[in-house]
Amino acid sequence: MGLQLGSAEIVKGTNQALKFNGKNKITVEAGQSAWSDPVALPFVNPSKPTLLAGRKLAVSFHVPSASGAMNWHAKALQTSYLSAPNAGASSADEHETSFPYATSSWFFLDAVDMMVPSTTRANVCFGDSITDGTASVMNADDRWPDFLSRRLHAKFGEQFVVLNAGIGGNQVAGPEEYSATKPFLGGPSSGMRLKRDVLDLSGVKGLIWLEGINDFSKNGNASAEKVIEEYTHGIHALKKASIKVFGATVTTALGSTSAAHGFVEQDEKRKKLNEFIRTTPLLDGVVDFDPVTLEPSTGGMKQQFIPESTSGGNGDKLHPNRTGYHALANSIDLGIFQKVK
Repeated sequence: MGLQLGSAEIVKGTNQALKFNGKNKITVEAGQSAWSDPVALPFVNPSKPTLLAGRKLAVSFHVPSASGAMNWHAKALQTSYLSAPNAGASSADEHETSFPYATSSWFFLDAVDMMVPSTTRANVCFGDSITDGTASVMNADDRWPDFLSRRLHAKFGEQFVVLNAGIGGNQVAGPEEYSATKPFLGGPSSGMRLKRDVLDLSGVKGLIWLEGINDFSKNGNASAEKVIEEYTHGIHALKKASIKVFGATVTTALGSTSAAHGFVEQDEKRKKLNEFIRTTPLLDGVVDFDPVTLEPSTGGMKQQFIPESTSGGNGDKLHPNRTGYHALANSIDLGIFQKVK
């Protein structure tokens, strides 16, 4: 683990070895996870946190043989680097020459835990590909949680941390079954992953939940009532853990060019879910994203949010571009975070 200089190059002298129970290797069984031992990073200066703002932590590892099925985050929108096949262990190397290949996905690594002041409050942005940042700018940290994080740091300093728990294709109510032997591209349902992706993390005090559009797609085809039921179960589980829950209204996909989205029935279900989010007393607040991207005259997405920022393509009228994500983040009243204690 070290500090990225640029591309696959590590800042000289920052790479630190990680151990697992004092050993330099570990076997993780299918469907399980493991934390490394703590490691001190000498380049981190708590008295000058802004010097590292925006810098990237580089985590390298070596897989000595065929791994079998592996967990991955397909649309990382961040470039990672690979060594050549059979090149041997290169994770201790600080030079980019050891990593000639690139990928836009993340493999194996799920989370990084940090020691921070006890007054720091972590807030999870929980959802699907719109939280994941699909159609934003590659390597630019232009997802709406990224914009929100920078707003919070500018206003409150180091009081808040924003964590992105978005998974492309994720659903509130589906799939009914998920396991290592029966995977699903969108990951497990919200109820199945709340513990793994929120409750098992340290320091989480708040959560913004933007999800549901995939449940109403042709792939999900759930009823609004079923999604509201599962959403309610999730709220109760989070509040039991003393986490403040803010519901985000689901943005329009009407007229989307995506084969699974864009039809009228989906939009009607979306509106029912949004009405629940706006009116339920169970939530600690509402982040009303719906009107930010909505073009009232068509019911679809505003034209300026459609062209894709990743490739410059036409966009799919489902995922906002960089401009749209910026607008979503700027629409959030930062005052709601005063409730997060």
